[in-house]
Amino acid sequence: MDLEKIEGLVKIMEESSLTQLTLKEGEFKITMSKLDHPPVVATGIPAGPVPTAPLPAPSESEDTPKEDDKLFIVSPIVGTFYSAPAPDAPAFVKVGDQVKNGQTVCILEAMKLMNEIQSEFDCEIEAVLVSNEQKVEYGQPLFRVKKL
Repeated sequence: MDLEKIEGLVKIMEESSLTQLTLKEGEFKITMSKLDHPPVVATGIPAGPVPTAPLPAPSESEDTPKEDDKLFIVSPIVGTFYSAPAPDAPAFVKVGDQVKNGQTVCILEAMKLMNEIQSEFDCEIEAVLVSNEQKVEYGQPLFRVKKL
């Protein structure tokens, strides 16, 4: 197996939702796997405890939010992300919105079931990290939020 093929496999892994890939060509065998996502806050459907991890602060100043204030809302299941309750309806949340504990932030479809994902704390949406109708993995960050 040549270097170009290996580079192609790495590119496929990076651009896909695959978490592991094994390829055997003759006596040559290569196995690649992605590292797990960093631990973050899971919201919505109970999927067991998922620890939180703050984002590193760019610099320590009074204008910079505290590290503990930066969190993610992550996918508690594998499914399809929907930002709104219907195709012609407005999104549940957008950047800058303040969200209350228990407020629905999106829907994840899994096995033809629509699961409303709710915030588990008061926060402000800083970034929406996935596109509407995008396939998401368990633990994948959906929103970057700032805890209020």
